[in-house]
Amino acid sequence: MLGLLLAALAAASPGAEESAAGPAPFVVILGVAQDGGRPQASCDRTCCRPAPGDPSGRRHVASLALVDPRTGRRWLVDATPDFPEQLGALDRLSPPSGPPPGLDGVFLTHAHVGHYTGLIHLGHEVLGAREVPVYAMPRMARFLKTSGPWSQLVDLRNVRLRPLRAGRPVEIGDGLSVIPLSVPHRDEFSETVGFRIRGPRRSVLYIPDIDKWAQWENSLPELLATVDRAYLDGTFYDDGEVPGRDMAEIPHPFIVESLALLGPLPLRERSKVRFIHLNHTNPAHEDDSAAARRIRAAGMDVAREGERFDL
Repeated sequence: MLGLLLAALAAASPGAEESAAGPAPFVVILGVAQDGGRPQASCDRTCCRPAPGDPSGRRHVASLALVDPRTGRRWLVDATPDFPEQLGALDRLSPPSGPPPGLDGVFLTHAHVGHYTGLIHLGHEVLGAREVPVYAMPRMARFLKTSGPWSQLVDLRNVRLRPLRAGRPVEIGDGLSVIPLSVPHRDEFSETVGFRIRGPRRSVLYIPDIDKWAQWENSLPELLATVDRAYLDGTFYDDGEVPGRDMAEIPHPFIVESLALLGPLPLRERSKVRFIHLNHTNPAHEDDSAAARRIRAAGMDVAREGERFDL
């Protein structure tokens, strides 16, 4: 499974754009699935039953890395349950310049299990990392400081919490910044944010979780016009996708709703969109599905592990 992700990274990364200042910073997608990954535990549906010995149906939990090859610095957006495989893939693509884990920071979106639980690998029982910066909103930081076992990471200084404020840029390098954007979501333990990542020439919007676009204070079409690539919540393709569950209890914008919202935009705007954070049930995981074909016909696409976007 790690081999497939590494192969995707190699195939999708022929070399960064060059400038007078050297190769451009870039983001690379390390996972595209919802918090439970694919296959998901105890799922006996066709979506989670690939042919024996065929790992092609495997999808890692949604995450991206931000890499600045000019300095060798590396950051993660979210620490997922697939942290070991994703860090290994990142190491192959951009070898760490310091001791493990070789991360200059982890930016957290919120306290749902697919987005922060990989931090446990930084702890005493595994890497024993030293003061890895973890960027978190106030409630998220309080949750980590006061809830075990995460509080042990703070107490033993495996991580160093760094504050985030909605709308306030975090400058992390020459021409490189990360801006948290508050989004409405099920905030049981923390706030939820997405990020706008700005590079020297281009920028990326990353919103893996939101309840509904209409509930957001921002206009998605207007925000899309200000970035060059957008990775958007594509958890479910359509209503009724999860048998036996009231999908109103797990609100996300259905992909079909996003297609309708963004459909009137010019192709140059629609082509920026990549759907990410797909539930294991989402038919758009399969390139040859009717769902995936409809997305592409609308001028958009589904994110793929290993794809890279230069900043």
